[in-house]
Amino acid sequence: MNALLDWLSHGLLNFSPLALVITTLVLTHITIVSVTVYLHRYSAHRSLTLHPALQHFFRFWLWMTTGMTTLEWTAIHRKHHAVCETEDDPHSPQIKGLSRILWAGAEEYRIEAANEETLKRYGAGCPDDWMERNVYSRFPTGGITLMILIDLALFGVIGATVWAVQMIWIPFFAAGVINGIGHYWGYRNFECPDAATNIVPWGILIGGEELHNNHHTYPNSAKLSQKWFEFDIGWFWIRLFETLGLAKARSTGPVTHTVPGKQTLDLDTAWAVVNNRFQVMAHYAENVVKPLVKQELDASARVIRKARRVLTREDSLLDDAGQNRIDELVNQSPNLKIIYEFRQRLQKVWAKRGGNAEDMLAALKQWCLDAEATGIQALKDFVSELRTYAMPQAKPA
Repeated sequence: MNALLDWLSHGLLNFSPLALVITTLVLTHITIVSVTVYLHRYSAHRSLTLHPALQHFFRFWLWMTTGMTTLEWTAIHRKHHAVCETEDDPHSPQIKGLSRILWAGAEEYRIEAANEETLKRYGAGCPDDWMERNVYSRFPTGGITLMILIDLALFGVIGATVWAVQMIWIPFFAAGVINGIGHYWGYRNFECPDAATNIVPWGILIGGEELHNNHHTYPNSAKLSQKWFEFDIGWFWIRLFETLGLAKARSTGPVTHTVPGKQTLDLDTAWAVVNNRFQVMAHYAENVVKPLVKQELDASARVIRKARRVLTREDSLLDDAGQNRIDELVNQSPNLKIIYEFRQRLQKVWAKRGGNAEDMLAALKQWCLDAEATGIQALKDFVSELRTYAMPQAKPA
């Protein structure tokens, strides 16, 4: 009897409270890695390849700890990117409200998972083998039921708490925090055409998904960090899997390549600028807008930051108050009006990327000539930077 009571109290492992906390964090982290590396970067975006054994481990673990299937998660996420911040977006806080997505994001996931049209249209390439059909999809709650039995056996009655933490980790942090806060609050390295933000620069707790603005700017990149101070723990695991021969990154986003001393605008330059357009506009914000705003406005640091932010905001995300503030700024300062108009003109060059390449190059050349003619030194320096751009040379086979 005493042995039974001891087992019920402590389980087979008889862990200390600290060991239980550490074990729970490790278990939840494995789930996060499964979501970010397998479901997100591999299945939804194909930004890397994974060894079949690693793929199946992740599928099995997600069945045990979330009950999610690869098809449902992949299709819903692809649809999110395809119709981001619209009425059709499965989980946009801009449309449905932050509170709804933060606290009931998992419910929005379940609603969309029942949409057969979504699964059919966006679920191409997902597993459809015997295990998927006869185990994972057929018994979606079988894994999480097995998981609680294992937790109770290993940890005793406290295993129910361990299991509960495992069950809420993804619904809250992934479905709630990333899909909610990650489209509502944070900082933006790039003005991508949706409201995605980087929540914090250190992607540890949620596997690197905290760097959500970076991801929406370069969705096919296996690496989510873009700045030197950002850390993506999901990328750390991918690099480790690469070392073990279990993975290979296909893309890490466009690479800015410059040739020191190059001052000739040619087609190579134009394609390099267009392919790196989000980084180019980020440089424009930092090296042209920021110093001019500081120079032209006699205001507090907070007002200057807000002015810079609104002058570089993605047009589709501007509300009436933002547009009114832009009108005030450009009417207040001729130089601010010039750099804002040149920013708008430069963005129009991207629209020519689907047309004639010569027309795109001609538009870029004219933009550079007109920018230099303004006499604004920050614009002239920016033009000199643009001319150094070139497409990276292909590596020999």
